[in-house]
Amino acid sequence: MAWFAGGGAAVLVLGGLVFLLVRGPAAPTAGPAPVAPFAEGTGAGAGGGAPDISNLSPRERFDRLFDRVMRAAESGDEATVTTFSPMAISAYQMLDTVDTDARYDAALIRLHTGDIAGATALADTILKEAPGHLFGYVLRGTVARFQKNQAVLDRSYRDFLAHYDAELRTKRPEYELHSRAIEDFRRAALERKRTTP
Repeated sequence: MAWFAGGGAAVLVLGGLVFLLVRGPAAPTAGPAPVAPFAEGTGAGAGGGAPDISNLSPRERFDRLFDRVMRAAESGDEATVTTFSPMAISAYQMLDTVDTDARYDAALIRLHTGDIAGATALADTILKEAPGHLFGYVLRGTVARFQKNQAVLDRSYRDFLAHYDAELRTKRPEYELHSRAIEDFRRAALERKRTTP
């Protein structure tokens, strides 16, 4: 009986293998298409492993990592923020040239990791190199919100509104890239101005 049972099991296993080989690979199941990590402007979730970014330029690496951190922060994925923020800051520090947009992005990453001093220093650098630049006031105001410093926040609002029209006329490309953040800050500044005696 043991021989018959063993032989029967072997026939079943062999039959199963033949069936799989004849049938070929399984058809893909229906479902959403996979989203490439770091896809620009997709608003996709921040899950998944780290992609290979070794062949990208230094600025491309920084931009992709910044996007990954921001999407994770927006979705409340603190683990991804914690994992990728040091990589993004390291990529920023390896840039050949640093413009105002890169400084603003690096400051946002520092804010999300609690590095208030680092974010403030970048805001000051932006305003030193480009007096009146709106990013400087947005960053100062955001830091003030975190610190619950209403006096500094109000001053940031006033400075922002005082320079807003002239700065928009410069048509800086970074203003277009971060138009939502600028308009959100402007709305908050106008609301504060309207409700403050």
